[in-house]
Amino acid sequence: MAAKDETALAVSEHVTTLLQDKGKTIIADSVVARIAALAAREVEGVHELVSHNLGQTITGLARAVTRSAGRDTGIVVEVGEKEAAVDVRISADYGVNLPATAAAVRNNVINRVESMTGLLVKEVNVAIMDLYFPGEEPERRVA
Repeated sequence: MAAKDETALAVSEHVTTLLQDKGKTIIADSVVARIAALAAREVEGVHELVSHNLGQTITGLARAVTRSAGRDTGIVVEVGEKEAAVDVRISADYGVNLPATAAAVRNNVINRVESMTGLLVKEVNVAIMDLYFPGEEPERRVA
């Protein structure tokens, strides 16, 4: 049996602990965010997730340089003991029905997070921050 402090030391962020009959399950907030990010990307009409702030932009750049697998940019989660709330920021493909795309993102995030974690998702706020036009290349700045 592992020592009580061993799990706490291995996880340096907020976690949710689910007590069950034969032990406990710990789910890190970053896992919930990753599930939500993947669920949002699964929706047709979502081009990409959009950073929430400069900190996430810097984190995203660092991950790109180090080739880290973390891809939770554009997602913010608040996780309690039994519930979660998710904010999603996306860039949508031009021509899609934006309210329908937002509703599809919301439903898919709720379904994936609830089925994979057992948490009750109280809300999913979807912000459409940009449109993607096919053939449009992002501006590249030379420093």
